[in-house]
Amino acid sequence: MTLLNKDMTLCISLSARPSNNGTRFHNHLYEALGLNWIYKAFAPTDLAQAIAGVRGLGIRGCAISMPYKEDVIALVDRMDPSASAIDSVNTIVNDDGVLTAHNTDYSAIAELIERNGLDPAGTVLLRGSGGMAKATAAAFRDAGFSRVTIIARNEANGRALADLYGFDWTDDPGEVNADILVNVTPIGMAGGTDEHALSFSSEAIDAASVVFDVVALPAETPLIAAGRAAGKAVITGAEVATLQALEQFVLYTGIRPSAEQVRAAEEFMRAGSA
Repeated sequence: MTLLNKDMTLCISLSARPSNNGTRFHNHLYEALGLNWIYKAFAPTDLAQAIAGVRGLGIRGCAISMPYKEDVIALVDRMDPSASAIDSVNTIVNDDGVLTAHNTDYSAIAELIERNGLDPAGTVLLRGSGGMAKATAAAFRDAGFSRVTIIARNEANGRALADLYGFDWTDDPGEVNADILVNVTPIGMAGGTDEHALSFSSEAIDAASVVFDVVALPAETPLIAAGRAAGKAVITGAEVATLQALEQFVLYTGIRPSAEQVRAAEEFMRAGSA
């Protein structure tokens, strides 16, 4: 085990409700690859001050989670095309005080759509309108999906997201069902006011063929548990977390771990996520 020392390279995450996922995933890979690095999660009380700290303390990398993926844009120096294309940031890389924003959420969602063989002819209900929802909607659009309805209580944000990708919007799906249900809100997230709630009705779950929850904490959200119980194919937030964290690791270190190392890190992450 690497002992703390003055020469360590630090990477962090900023989230309103931090989990152990990134901490365990990154630190496991640092240890496996013999890197003198360490990763720590934070819940900032002031986002601007936190990003100033990234710059001023020479923190190499910073993961950005809900609800900061759009607010952080004004605080960085450069936007990589992966982030500027969807106006959403989940990764900051610090090169000698120059902060460049990236987005690895998009690539993670795109890979899971392909890996699970989701049919572009299918209908999709996508709940959410924030930064992660932008990445998710873009991935579905680019995978050939056109029959997508954005569900968002905030009409301005919901309509804007739907219009951006040529989708429909509603604030209440009512009895509308779809082949694929996608939750990109904090509903079902551990520690929140809605941690025990379902983001879709039981009727919508019964009518769907695929249930996809981007929430990674807990690994088995109420929506995923309900989907499994109904015999549906499920895609979990833990899968998203692994894929996006892997690309963050590569951006920070310049090293791409082997498939075996990634699997071991993923198992370690899931064993202690909280």
